[in-house]
Amino acid sequence: MRTISSYLRVLAFVCITYILILLTQDSAVENSLVMQPVFWVVMSIVLLIAVAIEICVAALQSILFRSLKPEAQERYLTTESERKAKQFVWVKRTYLKLVDSTPVDEEEEIILDHNYDGIKELDNNLPPWWVYGFYASILFAIVYMVRFHVFDDYTQAEEYETEVAEAKVAIAEYKKTAKNFVDVNSVVILTDPADLKAGKAVFESNCVACHKADGGGGIGPNLTDAYWILGGGIKNVFNTISEGGRDGKGMVAWKQILKPAEMAQVSSYVLSLNGTTPAEPKEPQGELWTEEVGK
Repeated sequence: MRTISSYLRVLAFVCITYILILLTQDSAVENSLVMQPVFWVVMSIVLLIAVAIEICVAALQSILFRSLKPEAQERYLTTESERKAKQFVWVKRTYLKLVDSTPVDEEEEIILDHNYDGIKELDNNLPPWWVYGFYASILFAIVYMVRFHVFDDYTQAEEYETEVAEAKVAIAEYKKTAKNFVDVNSVVILTDPADLKAGKAVFESNCVACHKADGGGGIGPNLTDAYWILGGGIKNVFNTISEGGRDGKGMVAWKQILKPAEMAQVSSYVLSLNGTTPAEPKEPQGELWTEEVGK
């Protein structure tokens, strides 16, 4: 691990492993995978293996070098020196062409007559990369002027409105499948056991004080019958949990405490209590809810 190429090989090995791991995963779980501690443990092991390989190769080269005769060692060192001298020659030549600077030993030829307290000025050429960039900016300005000021192409306001409209469509499509962005318009009843289990956990942590563990009702209404004060169905229940109950005597709004996905889960769990038999059911409150009423 004494050369730049060694570090580059290690970095390439780790990056290739990272890419291969992500390619084997579903695009929907890539972000969650990166957040898992075990993923970074695996990547750390891969890094250690790459470093160990480089160290072993370097140690083997050192052993082989020491096993050579002095004459062979001298030839090897000479060959390595020549190879390093030729290494990245094209990069160095390209750099010199881009900067077009005068070598230090030739600066006497380009010194100007200006002298400021012993500080002299050199008449260096402008770097070609800067000159080409300046010409490119002129060309861009001409094309821009012709397109937007001569032929009156779209304005910045029109471009902004188009991009905002496209973004709204993309956000709407994303919200249809993203649980954390579910709202009262897109919420649907969840039947997956994992979602109902999560909803039960939220209910037991926040709702049992008013509705009891079995949903029979205490300070709050009975959740197991078909009567609802603010309407039944997944959308009404979600909205009630999110925005709170009746002013002054209903429950608080939970939207500042629970995530949208959690509210969808607990709403589905509450609806799953319908028809169960609590130990001490509270008398019905509100109006009888049926699907026909909801429609």
